[in-house]
Amino acid sequence: MPKTNGKTPHRRTSRLKRMPKVASGAIELLLVQPVEHLGKQGDVVLVKPGYALNYLLPHGLATVATDHHKRMVDKHRSKLAEIEKARLAGLRSLADELGRQSVTIEANANDEGHLYGSVGAADIANALKRSKFTIAADQVRLKGPLKELGLYTVKVHLAAEIEGEVKVWVVPSVTADEGGQPGGETPAAG
Repeated sequence: MPKTNGKTPHRRTSRLKRMPKVASGAIELLLVQPVEHLGKQGDVVLVKPGYALNYLLPHGLATVATDHHKRMVDKHRSKLAEIEKARLAGLRSLADELGRQSVTIEANANDEGHLYGSVGAADIANALKRSKFTIAADQVRLKGPLKELGLYTVKVHLAAEIEGEVKVWVVPSVTADEGGQPGGETPAAG
């Protein structure tokens, strides 16, 4: 038995011979995880042998694209498509619920109805959260901040092709001066 330094010298070439190659010498792999600039999970990609053996396979990002693996991915894709279909149906129902919803936001305004500040997407998202709707501020689509009192119809982006609309009432806030004390005086702290 020949002496070696603990490494098998032909291991890499024998492993390379077992890899499915195409005419250009590239190796066909199935991505287990999404890889930036290469593809998403489940894609069959062609890569150079060095990239496959030194990065994708050792890091568990890809596997050899056998017929069995391809069939498993197709089966998994059909399940993912069903899940996505159910998710979109839920989002459409949420869009319908939002269409029947209106929220009220109090803001400081002058006598002419101009707000001292403005009402933005975060304010609308918080008002929707108080109404038991979980909407992120980046899903609220405003053409600009709301700067006057009134009723606005605001779009809410739920998915690529699904948008809902919600009615937003911007009303003047009631302060202690206006709201309950006769004569406009606040009681002295005592």
